[in-house]
Amino acid sequence: MSGTQYQLLTLFADGGWMMYPLVLCSLIAVGVIIAKAWTLWVAHHGTQHLLVEVEDAAMAGDLEGAIAIAARTPGPAAAIVMTGLKRLKIARLAEGELEKAVETVGAIELGFLERGLVILATIANVAPLMGFLGTVAGMIIAFAAIEKAGNVEPGLVAGGIKVALLTTAAGLLIAIPVNIAYNYFVTRIDRLILDMEQGAQKIINMAWDLEREGKITIVRHEEAEPAT
Repeated sequence: MSGTQYQLLTLFADGGWMMYPLVLCSLIAVGVIIAKAWTLWVAHHGTQHLLVEVEDAAMAGDLEGAIAIAARTPGPAAAIVMTGLKRLKIARLAEGELEKAVETVGAIELGFLERGLVILATIANVAPLMGFLGTVAGMIIAFAAIEKAGNVEPGLVAGGIKVALLTTAAGLLIAIPVNIAYNYFVTRIDRLILDMEQGAQKIINMAWDLEREGKITIVRHEEAEPAT
């Protein structure tokens, strides 16, 4: 194990100064990936069970219980459902009020879900460029050694070429898994958007059902306008 660690440290030292920002990028990426994976898992966990429980409680007339269920469940779908249920408690809604409230909360939750993706996308794009920059620096070192010596010998250019190869490899080694993680998170967010749409539709359907049962009133625009 110590021999492997020594080899890694040697490769890091041989890679030159560009290895420091590359390692920093990798540490940031690992932190964001772990945090994002946990956040998205929590956001999706238990969503379908939440929708069933909330609908049963709301249709039974227990809006407070339905709100409590949504409040203790994390995730964007629960936030949308809770917002809609609080509007339903008013018992008298203007037409379109519920839809606007749900849409606003959905936009806020979507922004929260996408937080951190810009960092991953930036690292996935910048890490290879930093590696290529290290490649250019290594080649400059190699040609400078040739110029100084006045002839071409393998020992003179080996150091510069090694720097070039190490930084390129490090940049790609960071960018590839980060890019995979980014695409995976985008797919997970698309699934959560579907959860949010299901939650919004569930609330709207509940509003229609409660209005039909006479438990709430939705004021249409033509009803709100005074007769002329």
